[in-house]
Amino acid sequence: MTETTIPRGNTLPRIRPWLGIAAAASFVVASAMALFWAPTDAVQGDVYRILYVHVPWTKNPLFDAMAVASAEIGVLFTGLFLVAGSIWAKPTWGVWWTWEPRLVTTAIMFVMYVGYLLLRGLSTDFSRRATRAAVFGIVAVIDVPIVHLSVLWANSLHQLPTVLRVAGSPALDTPMLVTLMVSLGAYTLIYAYFMSARVSLELARQGRLWTRT
Repeated sequence: MTETTIPRGNTLPRIRPWLGIAAAASFVVASAMALFWAPTDAVQGDVYRILYVHVPWTKNPLFDAMAVASAEIGVLFTGLFLVAGSIWAKPTWGVWWTWEPRLVTTAIMFVMYVGYLLLRGLSTDFSRRATRAAVFGIVAVIDVPIVHLSVLWANSLHQLPTVLRVAGSPALDTPMLVTLMVSLGAYTLIYAYFMSARVSLELARQGRLWTRT
């Protein structure tokens, strides 16, 4: 068995809340460059483009710990999101649930989070489990922009974006916008705290696993 060093303690930087934004932006840019900007290889053709995903791949256990921690927190937050949305929808739309695009795509995202966690439980081999989960996570992340853009792509009951609008400034009064931004920041910090604690627990668990093997 190849010996792997397990990082100890919480090694995540203090700027963790901003890493998600930077990661999402860089992923979009890298994907666009890999698919459209980089030229076709003279010998391999377009199939070589998969290397832009394959080469950056890493087997550092820290990233697997971050992935499972994010998935677990995602199940919690997405579940609360659906419940809170239903509470809002009842007096606003007159129903607890309706099969409109934003709700359906969000429910699919919730199922994907749960499926990711279930997939991890199918194998006790750390390397195989981490690889399978990583592949599933890359495929599942496609649903995230779909959830965000669903209200623009299809007619639905859900309101159009009021902050991140294609044209114009946010359609909210200043006190509403400031309150929303503070709430967003608060929940981001809650996520960062949960993430830090859960990653530390996962790294400790992985360390015990490798010690036994």
